Parts: sequence; structure tokens; C-alpha cells
Amino acid sequence: MWQAEVRVDLDAIRDNVALLRARTTAEVMAVVKADGYGHGMVPAARAALAGGATWLGVVTLEEALELRRAGIDAPVLSWLHVPGRPLHEAVAADIDLSAASLDLLAEVVAAARRAERTARVHLKIDTGLARGGATPAEWPALLEAAAKAQADGDIDVVGVWSHFVYADAPGHETIDHQLAVFAEGLATAERFGITPRYRHIANSAATLTRPDTHFDLVRPGIAVYGLSPIAGETFGLRPAMTARARVALVKRVPAGQGVSYGHTYFTERETSLALVPLGYADGVPRHASNSGPVQLGGKRRTIAGRVCMDQIVLDIGDDPVEPGEVATLFGPGDDGEPTADDWAAVVDTINYEIVTRFGSARVPRVYDGDQA
Repeated sequence: MWQAEVRVDLDAIRDNVALLRARTTAEVMAVVKADGYGHGMVPAARAALAGGATWLGVVTLEEALELRRAGIDAPVLSWLHVPGRPLHEAVAADIDLSAASLDLLAEVVAAARRAERTARVHLKIDTGLARGGATPAEWPALLEAAAKAQADGDIDVVGVWSHFVYADAPGHETIDHQLAVFAEGLATAERFGITPRYRHIANSAATLTRPDTHFDLVRPGIAVYGLSPIAGETFGLRPAMTARARVALVKRVPAGQGVSYGHTYFTERETSLALVPLGYADGVPRHASNSGPVQLGGKRRTIAGRVCMDQIVLDIGDDPVEPGEVATLFGPGDDGEPTADDWAAVVDTINYEIVTRFGSARVPRVYDGDQA
């Protein structure tokens, strides 16, 4: 009998991507970084491709190479690399690389020469996020160097891209400002003879709400996994992850009993406590102490006391719960169980963080659906 598990519905991932694909004329890059937002990168990638994605997006070189080792040959973009990484391995594996500085572009050129093949490059412009990307002031120099490298046959500038600051507020003024900066960046690229086949800036929120941002390629992340980037709107997406565990122990305690570390919770009367073997080592936020919602015995309950490394406690009153019964922390909500959004609201974070936390190697992931 299993003790704790994360179940992932691969059909939901497939269908979410199909829904996103139907909302755009652009190609879809399913972002599967961070182990597929905790869902498992390779299974999630396969399900996304089955749903109509034609690209995959990752952050690290290791993630990209893992996709190739798994036999996935779809286009992959990897976009965050510190100096000195073995980028020639990416070039040899036909992995697209992002470049946002002269130094990184030089490393990509060197990698192409070492691999003895042309590197596929996406040049990134910072349109206002002030994170990755060349600033508008740095952009012309990057384009000049890229144009030379392309003329020399070292690189092929496949794409120009950027990332939104605040697309989860569809009418926010930053969106139009960034689009204007992006359009100017593309115009400048054209003046240097760079006409990329893929222009991309739209994340999940923009894919769902701003078709004017789609260009040639959209890059949904959280929406692939059925979670909405916009509060109060589901867009027909279906959450793919359920986290649950079986009750390990039920015991009776008197009124006034302190529960868990620090005794931040005291029983109001004689009651029963249920011990659930999932803790912060498995992804349960410690900030959910005395607030995290859990469904057990057909009722929603609240974590009693502090979240521990390996376990949480529920005050179940006089309800007839037995060891081995299933406690559900979150799921799609079909049976009234809490959702990742409910957990995010309780700990003042975003649903992205909740599901990504549950990528612990200790809790097995179980896959459902045609791709499993």
C-alpha cells in the first residue's frame, strides 16, 4: 500500500495544451522547466507534444540534454547559462540557446566551432522586466555581433524574444509599453539584417488574454499544467496534479493539548488527532502551519500546529477516521478537495510555487492517462 503520492494526469496536460493551441495561430512552446513545474519533465513534455505543442522550453543545459536523452527530438530552447558551461553539448544535440549579452554570444560562437555545426540562437531583449535580456542600449551591439556571427556561419538567429512583467493583469500599462519596446527591438534587428523566424514574448497569461502578443510562438508554462495565471479565471484549464497521503496514526487527546512543535495549536476539547505523513521536505509549505487545508473523511480540515519536515497533524474531532484513510492536500477540486489555488491563497504565494514544491524524490509521482 502506498503511503504518500503525487498523481499527475497526463491527459489533462495534453488537453490543456490543445486548449491553448486552439486560442492562437502561433506555434506553442510548452515550458517544462523545473521538472515540469513539479509534474515530471519528460512525461509532461510528451503529453504537451501530444496536445499540439511543437516546442519545449527549459532553463538549464541539463534539462535540455535530459529531454534529448529521453528520445525527444522536438525543438528545445534553453535560456539561462552562467559562463563556462559546455554549450557545445547543446549545439551538438540541436538545442536552441538564448543569448542576451556579447559575452554569452561569444561563448555560443565558440561552442558552435567546437561542435563543428551552426548554433541556433534566440536573442533576448529586456523590454522592462530588468531580469534577463540585453537592455535597449545594449541591443544594437548584440545585434551587430550576432549579424557577423551569422554571416560567418557560426550561428543562425532563429528567434528574438522577451518576457512580460505583468501579463497576469491583462490591461496593465506595462504590457503595451513592453510591446512597443519589443517592436522597436525587432525593427532594429531588421536594420542589422536579422529577420528571425520566431518572435516570442507571450507567457501563459498573454497566451490566454492578449492575442496581439502572440507573434510566431507563445510560451505557456503554468497553464500547461492546468493552473490559471489570472485569479478568478480558469479558462477551461484542468489541474493535473493531486497530492495526497494516507493517515499514519489516529489518537485521542484531552482538551488543552498542545500540538506539534512550539505548541502553536491547542485542542479546545477532547478530540482525535490524525497524523498525515507529508511535510515540508515533501513540498508542504511551513507557512501553512495552522492554516493549510486538507480534505479527510469527506470534510475540509485545517492543519493543526506547525508543519514538520515529514508530517502534519489534523484535528478531526469525533469523526470516525481510521489509519490508512486518504488525506488530500490538493487536486482539481472535483470532489470538494482543496486546490493549489486554495493553498496559494493561504500562504500568500502563487499556484506555481505550490505544485513546483511537490517535486520531492521521496514522494513518488504516479501518472494517469494515455501518455503514462
